[in-house]
Amino acid sequence: MAGNTVVVGAVDPRGVGARRWWALGALVVAGLAVGLDATVLSVALPTLARKLHASESDLQWFSSGYLLVLAAAMLPLGLLGDRYGRKKVLLGSFVLFAVGSAACAASPSSGAFIAARLLLGLAGAGLVVMGFATLPVLFGEEERPRAVGIMAAATFVSLPLGPILGGWLLTHYWWGWVFLINVPVSLAGVLAILVLVPESRAHERPGLDPVGVALSILGMVGLIYGLIQAGEHGWSNAGAVLEMVCGVAVLVGFLWWERRLTHKPGGQPLLNLALFGLPSYTWGVILSAVAIFAMFGVLFTMPQYFQGVLGTSPMGSGLRLLPLIGGLVLAAVPADRIARLAGSKVAVAVGFAILAAGLLIGASTSVRSSGLFIAAWMALVGFGMGLTLATSMSAALCELSPDRSGVGSAALQAINKLGGPLGTAVLGSVLSTAYLARLAVSELPAAAATAARQSIFGAVAVAHEIHSPALLTSAHTAFVHGMDLALVVSGAIALVGVTLTVVFLPKVNAVKAAEQPSLEKQPAVVAIT
Repeated sequence: MAGNTVVVGAVDPRGVGARRWWALGALVVAGLAVGLDATVLSVALPTLARKLHASESDLQWFSSGYLLVLAAAMLPLGLLGDRYGRKKVLLGSFVLFAVGSAACAASPSSGAFIAARLLLGLAGAGLVVMGFATLPVLFGEEERPRAVGIMAAATFVSLPLGPILGGWLLTHYWWGWVFLINVPVSLAGVLAILVLVPESRAHERPGLDPVGVALSILGMVGLIYGLIQAGEHGWSNAGAVLEMVCGVAVLVGFLWWERRLTHKPGGQPLLNLALFGLPSYTWGVILSAVAIFAMFGVLFTMPQYFQGVLGTSPMGSGLRLLPLIGGLVLAAVPADRIARLAGSKVAVAVGFAILAAGLLIGASTSVRSSGLFIAAWMALVGFGMGLTLATSMSAALCELSPDRSGVGSAALQAINKLGGPLGTAVLGSVLSTAYLARLAVSELPAAAATAARQSIFGAVAVAHEIHSPALLTSAHTAFVHGMDLALVVSGAIALVGVTLTVVFLPKVNAVKAAEQPSLEKQPAVVAIT
């Protein structure tokens, strides 16, 4: 049912009353859908390798292709939301997500599955960006931090749920249900968005900027693919380094082009660089990316520890991540009240300090550490991460006007997406170097030694095959040594986050939304349906 069109104001930007919290629930569904799809693949890869006759390269592209499209499509989709309507992009993304999920389940070959994953990456980008872009439309500055905390918590809750749900489905049902489960979730999301979320777009439709769109896509693809390759093959891989250098060069060209358009009379850039003149936005974006970078010390190493050292299943590994998620939710949901009492600067700094403490305590984990000890320090890490991420993202989003929240949210999410591949590449190199330095394989046949050096899982498989307790002990000890060093590096990154917060993050938003004429602060048009 079509309703009135209202203009977003500073006091009540919604015009929907209490419905905004129900609308947030619909956006949470979008975040959960994307998170589940990203993590459920980890438990499905062995099955897909058998059913689709997938090679190692195919398996890499199952994950990499999704991530590349997810990151590269964010800025263009943010622009489309600002230009044509964020609700339209959300609905279209949910439909594409359902189609892509069904196509994954029906894929007869690896090529068809990769194509379906690319479609899912495009849909996921629209869901993530428009989910956060709608928050400045629905919530004023006082309520927005709580909404951001809930969205962040929902996103991270999907991390353990993916392996848990996927493992259960693979154990009891046909493998295709791992992906088909997204279809009813997407349909429920479509209904919720239709009923609860108001339409909104920029007051003056921004230009399409095809050159900026092309440069942003090429630059993000080059940089992220280079980081993925560095994580797979090491930083000495010439191809990975070349891809990263080319990606950065293209992104520098993108920024030059956007600056040129910004100063050109009548120019309409994809990304208004004046946004980065706002300290709260700039440092909110940077600090949230630093937090995600540090967090990958846990997300990258602990599933391998649980499965390779403790011998749990992927589903069991997901269950053991629950203390991490519990701590995150416990901090992220009330983060707005903590920030209101102590200020965003203090809240983010304390969050980083707690995150660093948890990571450094976790660096003392041994092969025989108790489950209670591991759960305790992981909960501490989760609490610090929840407080840091929710508050830093709120500091950035509070500077966005509803008028251009699409591109502003897209830039935030795109930069955050660099944290995962960068964390995997850097921390993976630390872990791998330390693992190889401690692994005793000198007396093994060449083929067995090569397999053992590739990963903890290869070493465990060789040890069981040749019945070598000594190799198994060496592999476990070497891996835990590397894992602990990776956690030390992650803790150091979190301490860098403390310093950056104290030095650069403003105590309050330096420029209020209503005082930003340089960002074209016309009211956004919101259609209440």
